Amino acid sequence: MSSDARHQHVDPQECADYLEQIVYFIDNELAEADCAAVRVHLDTCNPCLEKYDLQRTVKQVVARSCSEPAPAELRERVMLRIREVQVRITEA
Repeated sequence: MSSDARHQHVDPQECADYLEQIVYFIDNELAEADCAAVRVHLDTCNPCLEKYDLQRTVKQVVARSCSEPAPAELRERVMLRIREVQVRITEA
């Protein structure tokens, strides 16, 4: 469907309801009937489609980033900070 065919008048409450479901839709955690309703809404609502695309992109970037090991220097700094906090807790 072309972007011209997407409705421009957006019902904020209807969109809010669908936007709450987008994360579950992306993760395939919705029932098929709910998935179908989200797809129809995304096909007819440009603002929600843009938010869906952004959310999907962010999830992909985070997933890719989480699969890479942290640099050794960063790991050492984090471990040092954890030890400092543990010492303060034991001294308190």
